[in-house]
This record gives sequence, structure tokens and C-alpha cells, in this order.
Amino acid sequence: MRPRVSVQDSALLNGNFSLRIDPVRSEDAGLYEALVAYNTDVQSCQVELGVITVTLSPPSPVIENEPLLLSCNSSHQASLVEMCWFHNGHLVPTSRTFCSLHGALSILRPTMSDAGSWRCQLRYSDNKIISATYSLQILGFDGPTNPVVYAAAGSAAH
Repeated sequence: MRPRVSVQDSALLNGNFSLRIDPVRSEDAGLYEALVAYNTDVQSCQVELGVITVTLSPPSPVIENEPLLLSCNSSHQASLVEMCWFHNGHLVPTSRTFCSLHGALSILRPTMSDAGSWRCQLRYSDNKIISATYSLQILGFDGPTNPVVYAAAGSAAH
């Protein structure tokens, strides 16, 4: 897993044996165990790492008005009970524009206003709630809705 994994050597003297993984990948999910031996004493610790991913299809960049699909998957083993999507902190209701299908959100005609933070929230049968965020960027025209712009002769037009 190198070079994505590190242990802070300076923290070891204070009893901090934390493992840092950056960036986390889907295949990193699983059980991790730390063994620490000091003189004749051996301590162990087990931590399970769950991973949730949000993926975009087609991959970036997204072009305005071209359909896209945001998918959300998790390594959690319980049964999925509910999935919700949030855009810039607001719950996204299913509509003709936003269709939710089996862990994915389809945006049929994305506009510049659909850019920003998208968060999927998953609730499982064991009452665990987990979420992940994706920063969506859209290429398009963010100008006036009226395509006619007037400028005075001799001035600059933008």
C-alpha cells in the first residue's frame, strides 16, 4: 500500500500507533490489526475499515445537458434500507430531472446549477448510517438566459 500508508514515528513514543491511509481505495476495506511489543508485554488492536465510494459516469468533465449517473456503493455488509441524495446540503426529491435507481442518481439534463457538493446517505438494516460526498463540476455556459447582449458602440462587450 506504499506510498499511501504512513505511521507517525514521533507519535509512537506517546502510545499513538495510528495508521494513516491517503487516499483510501475501495480495495482497502477490511480488518486491520496492530501488534505492539514492549519488553515482554504485547498489545493488539483490531479495526475494521469500511469504504464508501461515489462514482460518476461518464467520468469528468461533465458537459451541460448531457445525462450523468452518480453511483454510491459501500463495503458495509448489512442490507440497504434507504438511500438519500443531498445537493449542497438539501435533500433531492425524485422527479423527472433526478431519478434514483438502485444506489444511483441519474441527472437527465444537468445544468450549471447542478454543480457542487453531492452527498449520498445510506441507511442499513443494522441502523448504521454512512455517507460520502462528491464534488461535481459541470462544463457549460453560466451566463444570461437571454442570448441577446447589448453594448454601446465603441465600448467592450463581454
